[in-house]
Amino acid sequence: METLLLPFSPRFIVLTICAVVTALLIGIGLADGKIFDILLIPIAIFGALTLLGVRDLMQKSHAVLRNHPISAHIRFLLEEIPEMRQYFFESEKDGMPFSRDTRSLVYQRAKMELDKRPFGTQEDVYREGYEWMHHSVSPKTHAEEKFRVTIGGPDCAKPYSASVFNISAMSFGALSPNAVRALNAGARKGGFAHDTGEGGFSPYHREMGGDIIWEIGSGYFGCRHLDGTFDPEAFARVASQDQIKMVELKISQGAKPGHGGVLPAAKVSEEISKIRGVTMGEDCISPASHRAFSTPTGMMQFIAEMRRLSGGKPAGFKLCIGHPWEFLAICKAMLETGIYPDFIVVDGNEGGTGAAPLEFMDHLGMPMREGVNFVHNALVGINARDRIRIGASGKIATAFDMARAMAIGADYCNSARGFMFSLGCIQSLSCHTDRCPTGVATQDPTRARALYVPLKIDRVHNYHHATLHSLTELIAAAGLEHPQQLRPIHFSQRTSTTQVRSFAQLYPSLRPGELLEGTEDPRFREAWQMARAETFQPAP
Repeated sequence: METLLLPFSPRFIVLTICAVVTALLIGIGLADGKIFDILLIPIAIFGALTLLGVRDLMQKSHAVLRNHPISAHIRFLLEEIPEMRQYFFESEKDGMPFSRDTRSLVYQRAKMELDKRPFGTQEDVYREGYEWMHHSVSPKTHAEEKFRVTIGGPDCAKPYSASVFNISAMSFGALSPNAVRALNAGARKGGFAHDTGEGGFSPYHREMGGDIIWEIGSGYFGCRHLDGTFDPEAFARVASQDQIKMVELKISQGAKPGHGGVLPAAKVSEEISKIRGVTMGEDCISPASHRAFSTPTGMMQFIAEMRRLSGGKPAGFKLCIGHPWEFLAICKAMLETGIYPDFIVVDGNEGGTGAAPLEFMDHLGMPMREGVNFVHNALVGINARDRIRIGASGKIATAFDMARAMAIGADYCNSARGFMFSLGCIQSLSCHTDRCPTGVATQDPTRARALYVPLKIDRVHNYHHATLHSLTELIAAAGLEHPQQLRPIHFSQRTSTTQVRSFAQLYPSLRPGELLEGTEDPRFREAWQMARAETFQPAP
């Protein structure tokens, strides 16, 4: 026969105490009716604990509850409320995906509070992987201009002057209406761009009037026929609007490359179903691949069509690098068709605002830095780098993150979670459940109302402004005048406790035209031979 309780075990003693106290309180209350009302609350507390203890011992689903019910409930509580771990157990450098120190820095800059730190770094500067930026003995005066980059190649009729720091792709639906309003109005106030994500150009983007990068995914939300195929007329109607400054084709995203987009059914409201043209009560899933094209050549032709339908605005694409030969096949398609995108946004597998299976999130796709450097070198190798801008997206929150990405090939940076923190996100890791406690990533009107838009507009703007100010200080300290002057030689990484390598060694560069001449670089040689413009499949 199964033994549920051992006499004098801790759980036996606690359960007995709760039961005895409950019985005593009930007895006292019945004996003296005058104080019964006063005892109702303690009776309810101890009675509930007794019933919970009995239930824990009788249930069979969780072994830990049967043996250690008290510690098990504490464990479950910490799992359900990650912010308790953050505030009571994490050190400044702990916490994933973003450390407490980084989150605090964003909060301070968003509120325009003091963002300095005392008493020296908490980084272990002798650990393997530590990175730093070199400074100059002849630093420059801090630049006053807001760093910007012009996006638009020779085929673009309406180039866009973009900030080097913009809001990365996050869809309405994944974000609440108030979050979209605050982000877009903050972008308008600060003069930077806001990527819609693949969820479409919603009324909440239009309402605030900030510059828009309209992202089109494989679901073609906002420009699709009833059967889910691309509708060029609908695309032209939206893309021609003045508020939209660039159009972006999403090939893949860092959180789940090769998987397609997912908006959980819990977040598909009636409003979202109308905007996207999908069914309520079902997961809104974008196909893993596009139906409008199936080859590298077809992809370039589709991008040219997006540019034409938008009235000549910059057109480009976003992807997380996977098979190297596939991106090189796209490069060969550029050469064969004479069609070049105006920009390429490289997402890394450390990107993560989208819900994704753990295996995809942790182990699929190239990290952002390797991806940016690969794309940069590939474009240099086909003599196309001067006409195509590269954006970097993937766990960028600070000026150092930006400077590092730009040194290895990026022209500008996008941030998603950094701007979420500026809205008040506390990294509760409940984005996909519709139970966001701060009203950022939810479609629950009660939760969303907690996000007060006028205040958050200023915080989005402040975070952008303060981060760019920090970037100007870093650039000046390095003896430079603009982040586009950053090169791999300006950074180093400790590869062991006794060895250091320059980024120039970690991220070697191709010569202009080297792929066309025939490279011997092992990163590109075989992949270039395997790449074919007419198919994404490798050559045998």
